[in-house]
Amino acid sequence: MTSRTLYLFGSAAPPVFDVAKVVEDAQRRGFDVCLGLTPTAASWLDESLDGLAALTGNPVRWEYKQPGEPDVWPKADVILVAPATFNTVNAWALGITRDFVVGVVAEGIGKGIPMVAMPCVNAAYVQHRRFERSVAELREMGVEVLFGEGGFVPNQPGSGKPNAYPWHLALDAAERIAERP
Repeated sequence: MTSRTLYLFGSAAPPVFDVAKVVEDAQRRGFDVCLGLTPTAASWLDESLDGLAALTGNPVRWEYKQPGEPDVWPKADVILVAPATFNTVNAWALGITRDFVVGVVAEGIGKGIPMVAMPCVNAAYVQHRRFERSVAELREMGVEVLFGEGGFVPNQPGSGKPNAYPWHLALDAAERIAERP
């Protein structure tokens, strides 16, 4: 029986294709998993969405619910945003909540929900000043951002290694902060 709820939020980067394995790993760690995706990530995984819902036991979400509709997920004990793309990281830091995933995590800061983010960006994106500023702002708001040494280290454009994405570090961090009193 699980006692902790993990919101696992993924953006459209190649590691999102491994999300079923990540869900299973999180479940082995004792999490009830609720999977949220950016609209593009949901379109990439379109043929797997029903299977992912069956695996998690919760509906997969990528859109805001309609006013008056009940919330179908339990409350989160921790939120993990991975892979977090350049767009997701910047939108979150700036509070631009067009997407469901970004809206939940932006509000989650104000609600005090513990959060971990692990970007998945190439080295060219990292050169954009907004990215480093966004990472710094998220950290200042209490988000544990696993970027650089001990987290995700960017590759050169076109040389991505999706199988090398350090999912275990993200889940380790989510597990650690979910255990805090």
